[in-house]
Amino acid sequence: MSTHTQSPGSPAGHPAGHPAGHPVGHAVGHAAGPGAAPEARRPWTVLGLMLAAQFMVVLDVSVVNVALPSIGASLHLSSSDYQWAVSAYVLLSGGLLLFGGRLSDLLDRRALFVAGLGLFTLASLASGLAGSAEALIAARAGQGAGAAALTPAALSIVMTSYAGRQRATALAVWGTVASMGIAVGVLLGGLLTSLLDWRAVFFVNVPIGVAVIAGTLRAVPRGATAADVRRRLDLPGAATLVAGLVTLVYGVETTRTHGWASATTVTVLAVAGVLLGSFALLERRTPSPLVPPRVWRVRSLVSASTVMAGVTGAVVGAIFFTSLFLQQVLGSSPVVTGLQFLPLAAFITVFAAIASHLLPRLGARVLIAVGLLVSAAGAVVLAQVDAEATYLADVLPGFALLGAGVGPMFVAISVAAMSQVPDEESGLASGLMMTGHEVGAALGVATLTAVAGDITTRAGLVAGYPDAFWCIAAGLVALLVPAMLLPRHDPATAGHGHGHGHGHGHGHGH
Repeated sequence: MSTHTQSPGSPAGHPAGHPAGHPVGHAVGHAAGPGAAPEARRPWTVLGLMLAAQFMVVLDVSVVNVALPSIGASLHLSSSDYQWAVSAYVLLSGGLLLFGGRLSDLLDRRALFVAGLGLFTLASLASGLAGSAEALIAARAGQGAGAAALTPAALSIVMTSYAGRQRATALAVWGTVASMGIAVGVLLGGLLTSLLDWRAVFFVNVPIGVAVIAGTLRAVPRGATAADVRRRLDLPGAATLVAGLVTLVYGVETTRTHGWASATTVTVLAVAGVLLGSFALLERRTPSPLVPPRVWRVRSLVSASTVMAGVTGAVVGAIFFTSLFLQQVLGSSPVVTGLQFLPLAAFITVFAAIASHLLPRLGARVLIAVGLLVSAAGAVVLAQVDAEATYLADVLPGFALLGAGVGPMFVAISVAAMSQVPDEESGLASGLMMTGHEVGAALGVATLTAVAGDITTRAGLVAGYPDAFWCIAAGLVALLVPAMLLPRHDPATAGHGHGHGHGHGHGHGH
């Protein structure tokens, strides 16, 4: 089933840091292909409803970053709680993304979208009402599970509601909304936290979610449900994948207090290995696997997804730590912090646009390699930041280099990942790549939190911030190894379209 539809004006589908509107595993396979007869022009109501839901999914990554210091003060978060407030969301949204894509193929898309959005809305309400760190983290996990269901269903509804030029326009708008996520998210998070309270960051989703559900039930026709759904759903695979990923992140986070060689850490990581190994075995034996084993033999996809995971972890980790540092060390208010992130979003977007024009001449592998080195240089600049630093002299130059390197990579990674994938499997492949993207975000924040140590105090942040960015720089340079495993691209065809209009807007700032 193919989701391979080029999004004009959105060459990568994820031009910004947590780029993403979760792309979809197999979600849109039923849409009419390019050769289908053009349909009558349809009203944009359906697109507006789907975009409203997707925008909330994108925003709920970045809005939380700016609100974290206020949430930490209110709920007395530990360093571990800080990272889980971010990781719980992206782990569940990423870990269940391929399963959500499969569900949107087999079930009534409207029913799945409404169910996913209903869960997301209720979990947003629970997040806003949370009275403890545990309650907040559990509610954030619920938001992630809802996002994993509603995003593939929403994109699938868009694909089946529009045809021809309307569909191309719809996908372009979808990618644009996704790319706006970091800028709007940090600004909105800062405004709501400053003017109202951190709880408003979550409560704002509730009336929007209710309104979108009501509008969807009126505007989107009921769909069909496939026969033998239960046999075609890989429930054990989805369960072992999510359990393995959560255990892996918990194991990495455990190193902060127990060290890498402790019995606790080794045991937890061993359990994660068993669970993920079980997932791999199940995928070989089930008749309808989430990820067919042959997909792992596509070198370009595996290498590019590895780079995507690493780069996303670096970017999301950088935004996570810098949001805390700007507020708790340099004294910026939440709304000023939101404004201070705008240049990073702008650099990512501008250099992504430039890269889309250079891609046909240079090829994806060169752009990725150069982007890794430029981004690593930005991380080295940010590693020099200390308690006496200023935003303009010390933080902004690092943002400029980081954005200039990251923007081209997100364009080039998409092209590289899809270069050896047949069209009929492009939806599955893009879903796998973005699963790596989400999981990379969670692992990145967990690893950097373990490296930095105590990030709940000003002194701890001053001491840990440089360590985190030296780790980011080293990680980006290390990603040159999988980047060099990517095939050389014919410059004449490297730019051809595998942009996926399903961005998750990640400039995340998860």
